[in-house]
Amino acid sequence: MIRNYFKIAWRNIMKHKVFSLINVIGLTIGLSASFIIGLMIYYDYTFDDFHKDGERIYRVVTEFTDPEEKYYNAGITLALKDAIEDNSNFEIVSEFYIERPSKAVNIQNDITLKWPEFVIFADQNYLDIFQYNFLAGNKTEALKNPNQVVLTQTRAEEYFPKLLPSEIVGKTLVYNDSINVKVTGVVENYKQRTDIVFKEFVSHATLLQTNRKRDITKRYWFNTNSNSQLYVKFKEKADLSSVQKLLDDLALEHTDEDDIKYGESRKFKLQPLSDIHFNEDYGTYDWEKAQASKPLLRNLALVALFLLVLGCINFINLNTAQASQRAKEIGIRKTLGSSRKQLIVQFMGEAFILVLISAALSLLLSKWLIDVFSDFVPDGLSYQLFKSPILIFGVVILLVLVTFLSGFYPALVLSKYNAVSVMKNQISAAEQKVGLRKFLTVFQFAIAQVFIIATLLVGKQINYLLTKDMGFKTDAIVSVFHPRAEQEFSKKLLFAEKLKIIPEIKQVSIGGKGPASNSINSTNVTYTNGKNIAKSEMQYISGDLNYANLFELQLLDGRLYRNDTIRELVINETLLHSLGFSNPAEAIGKLVETNNKRIPIVGVMADFNQRSLKSEIKPMALTGDWYRPDFSLYQAVHVSFHNETSEHLKSTLSKIENAYQQVYNETDDYRVEFMDDTIAKFYNREQKISKLLNWSTGLSILISCLGLLGLVIYTTNRRVKEIGVRKVLGASLLQINTLICKEFLILVAIAFFIAAPIAYYGINNWLQDFSYKIGISFWVFLASGFAMILFALIVISAKTLQAANANPVNSLRSE
Repeated sequence: MIRNYFKIAWRNIMKHKVFSLINVIGLTIGLSASFIIGLMIYYDYTFDDFHKDGERIYRVVTEFTDPEEKYYNAGITLALKDAIEDNSNFEIVSEFYIERPSKAVNIQNDITLKWPEFVIFADQNYLDIFQYNFLAGNKTEALKNPNQVVLTQTRAEEYFPKLLPSEIVGKTLVYNDSINVKVTGVVENYKQRTDIVFKEFVSHATLLQTNRKRDITKRYWFNTNSNSQLYVKFKEKADLSSVQKLLDDLALEHTDEDDIKYGESRKFKLQPLSDIHFNEDYGTYDWEKAQASKPLLRNLALVALFLLVLGCINFINLNTAQASQRAKEIGIRKTLGSSRKQLIVQFMGEAFILVLISAALSLLLSKWLIDVFSDFVPDGLSYQLFKSPILIFGVVILLVLVTFLSGFYPALVLSKYNAVSVMKNQISAAEQKVGLRKFLTVFQFAIAQVFIIATLLVGKQINYLLTKDMGFKTDAIVSVFHPRAEQEFSKKLLFAEKLKIIPEIKQVSIGGKGPASNSINSTNVTYTNGKNIAKSEMQYISGDLNYANLFELQLLDGRLYRNDTIRELVINETLLHSLGFSNPAEAIGKLVETNNKRIPIVGVMADFNQRSLKSEIKPMALTGDWYRPDFSLYQAVHVSFHNETSEHLKSTLSKIENAYQQVYNETDDYRVEFMDDTIAKFYNREQKISKLLNWSTGLSILISCLGLLGLVIYTTNRRVKEIGVRKVLGASLLQINTLICKEFLILVAIAFFIAAPIAYYGINNWLQDFSYKIGISFWVFLASGFAMILFALIVISAKTLQAANANPVNSLRSE
């Protein structure tokens, strides 16, 4: 009997090919989006879920508050561990320090790794919190003593190729030409997804042989370093609230008097291991990978849900609209003894076949969609994840749910017909469901309208962000960074001089990072006018005497510093007002105090945006290279060009690289950044949202218009005799088209009036994240409304004009 159900279901699907195709397309789009987005959600939410007792592992982080805003630091003060490690709520307390050596050498085989990534100085407890599979070595002794190192398998293969793990244990590595360490263990790399990406574990006691010795031995309460990390593992029945109270008390006890005076505070927070992957405030350990975002995943899930619902609505609309065409079939089945239950199973079977076809197509499309959504898809996500039992189970549940949502209500409607009424041609059930179809059509087009309005406004905001004047020159400027380990300032000067003789280069400046960057260097500054004391945070950028000219920073009053090693400040307008000055001239010559030194203000520059336009301009100063010859703040040579065309630029960049290789011929650490690319990176997430909305808009319009096309086909087929009569009586094509279009265009207009306030509310909330934003233009709403009406009109007219052009003799020939 089941076989017979599916055979008849397949025949009915093939009999109504157009409606079946519309249903399949709608469901395929919805299921494809659901599969890919579900894959992404599963991928991100399963990071670090494999650690033993992972729910009891926390990182201790720091939150700073001042009267204006909050700041976050993933690190802690080194003094904190000693103050809390004896608390009875902890099973294990472990600290480690992230310190990247400039090079590590296997002297025996003459193998050197420059700036090896993911190196930490960890204590023995680290290996108890994070469990590794030891391929060689003794776990209990691996990091107990100074000058020991444990390597992951991949890192061990880089240092000691072709050796077995057991042969590597006992070998020696040399860090920075001075620190000799012995390999005491080789561990297997984590095979599961993790943000604990470290590959090299040096014993914590070895830090005393580095330039961090003073910090490690003194363990100051007032220094917070993001490289200093503290993890705790709680006992099973630990009281987390009492531990948080302990942390709050310690923060309060060790608050600086100046912090109290100026309303600043510090708190230590417990961050669950599962939160690290998503929390942008504190970040992950691999800075090159984009941080996962729960809000973005929620938005993606909503898009998938909406697209799936739109596909289900098409199914419900078209199947209930066709009910009258299947009335005789239902009447005959009931007369021959079919129960309502059997009919429901029959119609649900048809729905299930369509859903299975759509699912098969969706799985085939998923490989392609992973590439299309590459901006959203994490690097490690692959199609192979579909083999996961959890995902397979999820897909099955989704298919059953979609079958129920799309097929159950039409099955109830179709199975409800009275056999006697059908045989007497007295059927009206389909017509009684017109109200529901209208509601679902309005719902479809309301979603599409929201997507259109959001797409236009988000695109407008992003264009505004990318084109707004930042307050300094951003185009055709490139920054060439020096090798990380390079300390010789003479080489920086030599490189700059070589660049100056390249004819295509307009200006050259040696300095820190450019005016726009993600790097923050800051300190506190105070000014006393004899009566009042003003205190402010001061971010600073550094550059030589040509830095301001190259980036076209506007000087409002005063001058630049006389040379780039003298301690003089050029402050911005925001810092000017924070220190209590009313105008630039008033500040010139005044002394401010920072780091226990009194420094004169010699100039005032116009405000500019150093970071994303989401944030306000901060108090800032331009400084020279104060700490030479001990060390230099300058990291890069900044270059502007005479000719900005892409052809000339490519040639000039090649000359710049050649000059770099002549000066720094012993390194391959060549890094170049364009200033406009740096600014564009500020808005990666917004650009992802824009791309997401573009796709969502296109797909929602496609599904909605396909559903509308199906309803128009049904309507024109049902009214074919009416159209023939009107044509015989003299109605024009325009009149017939208007008659049929009017019914559907009213629904589209109603959808617009529902969508407009919803879209306004959502976009207005989104724009609140930006300090600089566009106004929400009324014309955008009108444009989206007209666009949707135009799409609908094209779809409706395509079919109605075809029906109106038909010869009325054919439609009126027989009853």
